[in-house]
Amino acid sequence: MLLNYMQVHRDLKHLPEFGNAIITIGTFDGVHAGHRFIIQQLEQAAAECDGETVIVTFDPHPREVLAPRPNNIRLLTTLPEKIALLERAGIDHLVVVPFTKAFSELSAREYLEDFLVARFKPHTIIIGYDHRFGHNREGGLELLEAEQQQYGFRLVEIPQQVVNDLTVSSTKIRKSLQEGEVLLANQLLEYPYFLSGTVVHGDKMGRQLGYPTANLHLKDERKLIPAEGIYAIWVDVPGHEAPQPAVMSIGFRPTFNGTDLRLEVHLFDFNEDLYGKELTVYFVEYIRANQKFDDIKDLIVQMDKDSAKSREILKAKV
Repeated sequence: MLLNYMQVHRDLKHLPEFGNAIITIGTFDGVHAGHRFIIQQLEQAAAECDGETVIVTFDPHPREVLAPRPNNIRLLTTLPEKIALLERAGIDHLVVVPFTKAFSELSAREYLEDFLVARFKPHTIIIGYDHRFGHNREGGLELLEAEQQQYGFRLVEIPQQVVNDLTVSSTKIRKSLQEGEVLLANQLLEYPYFLSGTVVHGDKMGRQLGYPTANLHLKDERKLIPAEGIYAIWVDVPGHEAPQPAVMSIGFRPTFNGTDLRLEVHLFDFNEDLYGKELTVYFVEYIRANQKFDDIKDLIVQMDKDSAKSREILKAKV
């Protein structure tokens, strides 16, 4: 399948002249099944007027600017991941707006006139019934409805039920992952949840147990890490076309009284130096919770079982 080459724009002062821009605005975190409904609406509207689909998103996430606090944001997708997923979905243009305090203080009318109309000259704006914009969220659907004739754009409202489903989906996906419910999260996403990290040196404990592991350091610490436990996973490894089968442990290594959270990946039948390389992990299924073993031999027996279980799960998913 040929991919659409989406254009990514980060400088609002140098946007192209869009041809019949069909736009929507949102964080699109996860680019999940609900978001794909909106993308379908964009594509349908664009087809009707020979237009271009435009998604406007923000970086950093508005909550990081408006309500900054530690661990405030746990992202389903980092910005590069979001860009890749939206390109795969066939969007023509993604505009990444630098979200700043000054931008958040635009009045609703300034947002409409100086941002939406001046920058995009929209043919159609597709927006949720409860979308708010401008300083103190003073603008909304009512302002867009009142001004659409003056500024020459068509307004399409995303109904309440659809918006509610979107909200529930994002929240439900995060909650599912934080509870180890990977199968449900993947169903709502319509793809396996994934994260990427660089392989860093650990204490080589896994190697001593006969299970060498790649310790991952996340590229973006805002990325949501699923619940502690053992998982069946696929891994993209540089230099390998096909994803590699593996088992993953997320946790504090209770048997060794660990104090820092580790993301440890054991690739099956694999013997290559991975230090410094970036791996992408795709979560397939949760196997079990972490537990503390009094005897190392018992831990190794359990690791044997976990590996066998992961192989069995992955074989069934091929």
